[in-house]
Amino acid sequence: MELLYPIVSVVIVSLISVVVALPFLLHKKVSKGVLMFLLSMSVGVLLSTVFMDFLPEAFAHSKEEASPVTIGLIILLGFIIMFIIEKFVHWHHSQKCEEGECGHGHAYNLAPVNLIGDGIHNFIDGLVIAGSYAVDVSLGLSATISIVFHEIPQEIADFGVLLYSGLSKQKAMLFNFFSALTALLGVALGALVIRNLHGFEHLIVPFAAGNFIYIAASNLLPQLHRHCKLKDTVMHVFALCLGIGIIAMLVTLGPGHVHG
Repeated sequence: MELLYPIVSVVIVSLISVVVALPFLLHKKVSKGVLMFLLSMSVGVLLSTVFMDFLPEAFAHSKEEASPVTIGLIILLGFIIMFIIEKFVHWHHSQKCEEGECGHGHAYNLAPVNLIGDGIHNFIDGLVIAGSYAVDVSLGLSATISIVFHEIPQEIADFGVLLYSGLSKQKAMLFNFFSALTALLGVALGALVIRNLHGFEHLIVPFAAGNFIYIAASNLLPQLHRHCKLKDTVMHVFALCLGIGIIAMLVTLGPGHVHG
């Protein structure tokens, strides 16, 4: 049973890579308004998960497993690792651009770069899900919901990159799905480490907090600032608050955490 919840959660998250491809396969476009709404909601879900769920849980166990300063350093480590991963992907892309390989006719190299970066990201997601469920079922659910919401716009973007690189829609969907399955490796490694390293599950939670803060602050919020009309701003704020409300309800009504 200890692996059932994280495995089911990871399978659901992985299937998103297939679901988001369906509109493309049916020759339909996902409207920019829908994507911006999902992005805004993602910001609310990610940040409320960090500040209402992950951080209270992490600091509740700080006396048992690590000092508050150590918890803070782990949060920073989670942030920096996501930054390094994204830097690597952008650096590799820029190197190819300098070689004149960024055009439509020479963009096939973007596919493996995108898939490797996405695979590493999904692996970390699996690790986070395993660690969160090991602490508490409700915490695992919060982590899963947060990952689902930020995966939807990300997978749409990833699918678009794969199509741009020259892959067919079928191949793009298949490769994107295989990349998503690296989350299962994250769950497996997480379960193994948790079983053999006491307190690891309490350390992965602040690490995940750093990941989520980076995703919200670096990837999502800058996209929202590109749309500054009043109606866009109202929609962003509403969707962001809706995302916060989802996590607030889960934290309030879900199984109680051990915050003592």
